[in-house]
Amino acid sequence: MTVLEQMNSWPIYLICGIIILFVLAMSVFFMVRAWKAGLAIGMDNAKLRRAVASSISFTLLPSISILLGVIALSGSLGVPLPWVRLSVIGALHYETSVADIAARAIGLSGLNISEMTATAYTTIALVMSAGIIWGIVLTVLFNKRYTGRLQTPKAKKGKGFGDTAMVAMFIGLVAAYIGSYVGTFTSTRNYIPLIVLVVSALAMAGFTWLTEKKNISWLESFSVAGSMIIGMAAAVLAGVFM
Repeated sequence: MTVLEQMNSWPIYLICGIIILFVLAMSVFFMVRAWKAGLAIGMDNAKLRRAVASSISFTLLPSISILLGVIALSGSLGVPLPWVRLSVIGALHYETSVADIAARAIGLSGLNISEMTATAYTTIALVMSAGIIWGIVLTVLFNKRYTGRLQTPKAKKGKGFGDTAMVAMFIGLVAAYIGSYVGTFTSTRNYIPLIVLVVSALAMAGFTWLTEKKNISWLESFSVAGSMIIGMAAAVLAGVFM
């Protein structure tokens, strides 16, 4: 049995399936509770149905990018692990980058299935899980205080803490990625990451312009997935023609 077959074996599917079924059951439980609470406070059935319909569309459309992430990672990590990681608390940009960092740290050239071993797979899975679990831990310990800071009136203290924190984290994330791509180019003359960066940024800017300036609000749900697809296409074209 090959390593990829082991990663796609039925015990792994069973473990991941149980976790996902638990999350789905919990979601249904709270959805039913929320529906009953809405009726209890006098909300109209029609409004509740519209809220459910809009929530479904808002959830399904952005999940296209998550599906792309599962497909992208399944070739090197199998289907179950990316599936469960991106179905529970995983984030697309986190899972792909951390998996690649963990693979390189243990001596692989990257997420290359030809180099993958059972030990490497276990290490990558452990790093991916351990790195993101702190969101849950910190939420349990500090969420009440953090939520209070987020609700700080802007009229009193300027921008709220949440706005500042999100901008700072986004700038730090983008700077780290750009630095990595520039380092890759200077060391290996591999310009494809930089091309993908520019094309994806332009695509996202285009989506944002259409959403905000042309009031095509439904495009917002497709912006991440659309930018990813355009960036992937740019990587393929750059690899073929340049």
